[in-house]
Amino acid sequence: DMFQLLGSRFLVAAVFMLILRVTKVIRVEITPTKIRDLVLVVLYQPILYFPFETIGVDLTSASESGMLIALIPVAVAVFARLILKERLSPWQWLSIWASVAGVGLISLPRFQEGSGQLSGILALLGAVLAGALYQIFSKKASSTSSPVEVTYMMMWVGALFFNTLGVLKAALTSELSTYFAAFMRLDTLFAIFYLGVLSSVAAFFCMNYALSRLTPSKVAVFINLTPVISVLAGVVFRGESFATVQLLGAAVVLLAVWGVGRGRYPRFRGRLS
Repeated sequence: DMFQLLGSRFLVAAVFMLILRVTKVIRVEITPTKIRDLVLVVLYQPILYFPFETIGVDLTSASESGMLIALIPVAVAVFARLILKERLSPWQWLSIWASVAGVGLISLPRFQEGSGQLSGILALLGAVLAGALYQIFSKKASSTSSPVEVTYMMMWVGALFFNTLGVLKAALTSELSTYFAAFMRLDTLFAIFYLGVLSSVAAFFCMNYALSRLTPSKVAVFINLTPVISVLAGVVFRGESFATVQLLGAAVVLLAVWGVGRGRYPRFRGRLS
């Protein structure tokens, strides 16, 4: 079940961070002043983003979901301009859109025309907006809270929110006694711990740390490296094929990430003969 999986994932993440806090590996001091800035962060990520993304991915094809999620850097750039008054050069805008085009090339071999449902597409667009606004408000929260504190708050709110919904749903369907049955299977337990410790704690800490040091637009474009890594992982771990057009798409994404970080048109020295 969606909420059971999310609840288990964030429960592992929250307990892991609590252990780090108790053993004084990390320092966390959540004050009322910090909470005011963190409320919007946790509202958009994980509360809104994960249900939208999970529903959207379930109702659309892998290529369609990849293409729509690739719009997050575009949404981040728009919100950064409106909320943070961040200015982007024409070269950076071009690079952001190029990264979306690169994801399109990567998804092209798997594209299934007309496979997506309208509800799935709308859910993914909701995930795009939530993911973009999370990055904006994480940047704002970095002025009062450390990346560790932002991540700690996200993990515990996620654990409490999704487990509350999961337990209520399990109780209504008379499945409460088997709510944590997934922890009894070794393969599922490994997956949950991977999602909780690495994909949640480690990944979100890195994201929050990057947002505390860089502009959201520069950070967001790295999201489009995800399908590049996914394709490479599929080749290495699952023996999947790797089309030439996907190689071209990966190159475009890498160049786009470089372009956003550069911030201006590159100047080529010398002259053509």
